[in-house]
Amino acid sequence: MDGDAAWPLRVPQPAGGAAWEGRSMTEKTDFKKSLDAYRAKRNEFRLVDVPELQYLMVDGHGDPNSSPAFQDAIQALYPLAYKLKFASKRDLGRDYTVMPLEGLWWAADMESFTTARDKSQWNWTLMIMVPEWIDAAMLGRARDQAAAGAAADDAVARLDGVRLETLAEGRCVQTLHVGSFDDEAGLLAALHGGYLPEHGLTPRGRHHEIYLSDFRRTAPEKLRTILRQPVTDAD
Repeated sequence: MDGDAAWPLRVPQPAGGAAWEGRSMTEKTDFKKSLDAYRAKRNEFRLVDVPELQYLMVDGHGDPNSSPAFQDAIQALYPLAYKLKFASKRDLGRDYTVMPLEGLWWAADMESFTTARDKSQWNWTLMIMVPEWIDAAMLGRARDQAAAGAAADDAVARLDGVRLETLAEGRCVQTLHVGSFDDEAGLLAALHGGYLPEHGLTPRGRHHEIYLSDFRRTAPEKLRTILRQPVTDAD
């Protein structure tokens, strides 16, 4: 992902809370704290077993700096994420923090992503994790509510492009990148050209990024991003 992208919305930061098991149903859950999959350290590649998780998802293609669809995806995801959070607290007695924006990235030729950085060739899925108790009916109601308040038909169309889907990544290697998105290439080269072959692993699935920082308020050199790669044993 590119470090010059213009982000129109604040990326919310989960704050407070704990895992809901064994606690009051009104206590706020912070999955970023309770799930090991959302932990990573700088200068450390770590194997992690990522459980099946559920996300709001939107697909797209092209340079995130110039693609209107990329900005549209963000503007569709967050209103729905917040409406689902409020509905969960109101109707189910289960409160939770809205999770960070995440992205799956790939290309027909992965070198255009990992080394050449040809953004025009990139495919992406932007997504926000939601709890397993969020279902299609809840999403449908949230979409109807958001559409009722939309100012234009194109905003309604953006909402229609959001789907609810599970993703089971399983065994992954991840690390924390601190800095501009443009500076990820060196770390990705160290992962794919060093750590994975040295540990008898090969990549599978799509490159995954988890954006922990507020892009509007954080200097590029201080951006914190979890970089994740699903892996399998090399032949």
